[in-house]
Amino acid sequence: MSVAMLAAQKAGLTGTLPPSKITDAMLSFVGARPFVPRPAKKALTAMNHFAFGGACGALFGVGHALLVQRETRARVERASVVAGLAFGTAVWAVSYAGWVPALGIMPAPKHDRAGRPTSMVIAHWVYGAVLAKLVA
Repeated sequence: MSVAMLAAQKAGLTGTLPPSKITDAMLSFVGARPFVPRPAKKALTAMNHFAFGGACGALFGVGHALLVQRETRARVERASVVAGLAFGTAVWAVSYAGWVPALGIMPAPKHDRAGRPTSMVIAHWVYGAVLAKLVA
């Protein structure tokens, strides 16, 4: 997922990546943004993003385990990829069309810069597909 996001940024599609914007907002909220050096902010951004992804991934894993207890291995693998893509889309929608704009961190996708919403959906599909392969 991070590779897809960095590639989109390098191609000029995203501007500042959303995890960085979210970390900036969090640091501003607690009054620490002016005091955090750039290297520490980059590390905190990565930690926040991996922690959020890990927590969401754990939810996917639990849900997946509950839903596929009686299925055959081949059916589980096919269904898992579709479920992973759907889950990645849901994480994107809840975040980028939900709580992130609601908190004023970024605009809603329809008001965001051209290229960023599509790039972020694709990155979240990569995330969902990897989750699916990990749990299948």
